[in-house]
Amino acid sequence: MVSAPVTKAARGEGRLPHASMSPSRWLLPDAVLWNGQLLRGAAVEVSSDGFLLSAGPLPPAAGVERLPGRLLLPGLVDVHSHAFQRTLRGRTQARSPDVEVDDFWTWREAMYRAAMTLDPEGVYVASRQCFLEMALAGITSVGEFHYLHHQPDGRPYAEPLELALQVIRAARDVGLRIVLLRAGYTRAGYMAAPNPRQVRFYDATPEAWLRAAADLRARTAQDTLVTVGIAPHSVRAVPRAWLEAAATSGESLVHMHVAEQPEEVVVCQAEYGRRPVELLADVGLLGEGFTAVHAVHTMPHERELLRDASVCACPSTERDLGDGVLAADGMARAGARLCIGTDSQATLDCFDELRMLEGSLRLTRGRRAVLDAPEGPDGLGQLLLGVASENGARALGLPTGVLRPGAPADLCTVDLNHPSLIGAPANALLATVVFSAEVAAVRDVAVQGQWVVRDGRHRLGDTSARAYGELCRRVFQA
Repeated sequence: MVSAPVTKAARGEGRLPHASMSPSRWLLPDAVLWNGQLLRGAAVEVSSDGFLLSAGPLPPAAGVERLPGRLLLPGLVDVHSHAFQRTLRGRTQARSPDVEVDDFWTWREAMYRAAMTLDPEGVYVASRQCFLEMALAGITSVGEFHYLHHQPDGRPYAEPLELALQVIRAARDVGLRIVLLRAGYTRAGYMAAPNPRQVRFYDATPEAWLRAAADLRARTAQDTLVTVGIAPHSVRAVPRAWLEAAATSGESLVHMHVAEQPEEVVVCQAEYGRRPVELLADVGLLGEGFTAVHAVHTMPHERELLRDASVCACPSTERDLGDGVLAADGMARAGARLCIGTDSQATLDCFDELRMLEGSLRLTRGRRAVLDAPEGPDGLGQLLLGVASENGARALGLPTGVLRPGAPADLCTVDLNHPSLIGAPANALLATVVFSAEVAAVRDVAVQGQWVVRDGRHRLGDTSARAYGELCRRVFQA
């Protein structure tokens, strides 16, 4: 990618009609990724209600906020998160003495134990700390795959939506845009004995699950930074009837764990005579609004079935749990849109997720620059940055992910003078950021034009850290 001169044409499509009479402010970074072009010396105009208007030369006497040494990028999008799992850090890295092999399934039991300990305030505190860390990493939107619904014994709270509302409250207190993906969950698995540690996840019927999502959408309708979608948890957790209900529900946003582990594929074949992606195609779930999370254990023909959908890789979690490596190159060739999520919060660094997405392919394919990117020294950086921004926004049904006229001003800055970026070549700036930037290089973050992080600090940083530390001491005695 080459830097483009700042011209009137570079401004884009002009001002928004709804904001033409509103006062605006200007941001002046060293460089900005505007509508797919890297502009140097361009000012970005933001309307009073938080939408992007134009990019170009700074007008005389304009109110300007200077961002020296900063690269202005679209806000990053975390498509798949389980915020409460932030509590697992450091608590699952030793092999249990009573198991021969530590794997996804033993980790899952440890996760269930953590899930059982959190009351509504604990869910809020843990989620707030997780979302705050996301903001510090340049994330402006999160897709929260939410399956903690009830009390630990399975009884509903007096407010049936209690835990979902606590998670939303946490995201909005931090300042993030959130898509709450209300999960459906009703069993331990095909012919599996009931697991008492799962009962707080369960809904009795698909109708109850879909009604809860609709109720949550109605309760949050006044907040334009909150969206609600649905998420049949997995082929393990819901039977075919629930998938059919999702397919005919009219819901436009459906996410699902798909083929994360080989055993999931084997059991799905035993129950239905189909692999997971084949089953989803049979019931009519695959399409523009569908996101398959993980999709590690898929065959080439299944990748073709996902060609109109999004596929969310979670490389740090897939590495931590020993899930395997997503065939991201094959997915991209088939036409699926790649995006990323931080999932279990083993780490929280979108640039590192992108490095792992490409880097794992290099290890398995035995060559470099595996993903098919535009030509040029910045082509792969541009492609991967789009995975974490534009593609992520599409997977969550959001109008963000690209800085252009009419888009919400969800953005982040990277300090080009950070030690990890000093000496970045001018013609490979994005590649240097993606492949080399430390998360601390992210300095400023705005959602809908409002600053959430300034110079690497969030106003709730100290408050959240104290409350989260106390939660861990109280709940985990650590």
